[in-house]
Amino acid sequence: MSLKVHKNIASLVPYSPGKPLDELERELGISNAVKLASNENSLGPSPKAQAELAKHIGQLNVYPDGGAHYLRRALAERWKVDPAQIVVGNGSDEVISLLVKAFVAPGEEAVMADDTFVMYKLAVQGGHGVPVKVPLKDWRHDLPSMAGAITDQTRLVFVCNPNNPTGTMVSQAEVDVFMKAVPDHVIVVFDEAYYEYVRSTEYPESLQYVKQNRPVVVLRTFSKIYGLAGLRVGYGISTLEIMDYVNRVRPPFNSNSLAQAAALAALDDEEHVAKSRAMNMTEMGVLEKELNYLGLSPIPSQANFIYFDTNRDGRQVFEALLRKGVIVRHIKGSMIRVTVGQAFENQRFLEALQDVLTHSG
Repeated sequence: MSLKVHKNIASLVPYSPGKPLDELERELGISNAVKLASNENSLGPSPKAQAELAKHIGQLNVYPDGGAHYLRRALAERWKVDPAQIVVGNGSDEVISLLVKAFVAPGEEAVMADDTFVMYKLAVQGGHGVPVKVPLKDWRHDLPSMAGAITDQTRLVFVCNPNNPTGTMVSQAEVDVFMKAVPDHVIVVFDEAYYEYVRSTEYPESLQYVKQNRPVVVLRTFSKIYGLAGLRVGYGISTLEIMDYVNRVRPPFNSNSLAQAAALAALDDEEHVAKSRAMNMTEMGVLEKELNYLGLSPIPSQANFIYFDTNRDGRQVFEALLRKGVIVRHIKGSMIRVTVGQAFENQRFLEALQDVLTHSG
């Protein structure tokens, strides 16, 4: 076939989510593998969410609430905004795509860091926009340089905070200066998927800009600390004007009924969130200590994962760990990202990593 495919699509490299755990075990002839690759909450979903799911199984013949009315109302009450300022998506990935679809015309630009969540680039390029990538500085977003990269053609700026894959964050003071430099025609998207894990007191209150009616979108998700990654439910909070345009391109019934029900229940399960946060804080300390002991100097993280330099071929380390039943994420070069799991999972990872490093020279 002689397909005529736009160069922006032909040059895209599809996102690689990795194979299912049981398939990897079958292929490699291993068992009891631990997955620390996707920044999931290894404690699982909220018990309240699981109980709520059981109530809705018998209603799957009915279309979901197309406007996620009850979930948006609960989120609006939580964050003190109008429900019309919230859009619920099939994961926050979908909200990213909707923002690109609504605001980036072919040839227009979106600014982002060079080492950040890959979906920004995929969404922008897939929508025939131009991704403008700005190098990180000391593993953190270089906000002054990102502001300097804005042109008359810029429509969106993505700030992943904490950043994926580095786990680093930018502070309130830095964001305040940055926002003063951003022109009014540019929408700043603060992707805060790991918001609930942050420990720093200097973390920005990004919702203040929305409440000031600034062109800002704040993204949050139920995929991380709430443990609902398999249901794909995220949301965005912004001004009424921005959300009006986003809803014009949002497909009907884009958020399924099980996702909405589980998210609504999980939102109220503060005990599960606190337990997940406490586990992450404790186990993060263990991993950082042991990685430092191995001479790997992990980058200080505000999320639920750690990014570190193996000082070797990262792909080879990743594959060697895989053969030992430990699944992490190779990002590029010598860099590996590992999710903070439960104590037994982290110990399995550390033992496997030490063995791999010992035998790789």
